[in-house]
Amino acid sequence: MKTFSPTPKDIDRQWYVVDAQDQVLGRLASQIAHRLRGKHKPEFAPHMDNGDFIIVVNCDKIKVTGTKMDKKMYHRHSGWVGGLKSTSLSDMLASKPERVLMAAVRGMLPKNRLSRDLLKKLKVYAGPEHPHTAQKPQPLTLPY
Repeated sequence: MKTFSPTPKDIDRQWYVVDAQDQVLGRLASQIAHRLRGKHKPEFAPHMDNGDFIIVVNCDKIKVTGTKMDKKMYHRHSGWVGGLKSTSLSDMLASKPERVLMAAVRGMLPKNRLSRDLLKKLKVYAGPEHPHTAQKPQPLTLPY
């Protein structure tokens, strides 16, 4: 018996909408990364992008546990001496809530060229509206 390896014609991508209201950040990000990668499909191959498109709405109403709201920091560096900028999770949720979920999902994807293609299939919006109604996305309820 030969091992099945999917080809691009075998890939069937669906569009799903996830409501992030009152969801815990890490649990939501892990399930989104699982779906983006395509690990829920029987024809999963680690070297191919065969996951689904995920639209996340209401990401500004996401929850975190413990004291992460004050203690978790996001860092970026300009490349110059003394160019380290740090922002707390509460400030980031107030100004750019989409980046919080994108950073969490990015950290749960493989660190290679494939992850850049996977992240392009994730669409995150702060409010309840999204411009992808033409794709007829189905609502996705996540187990936890």
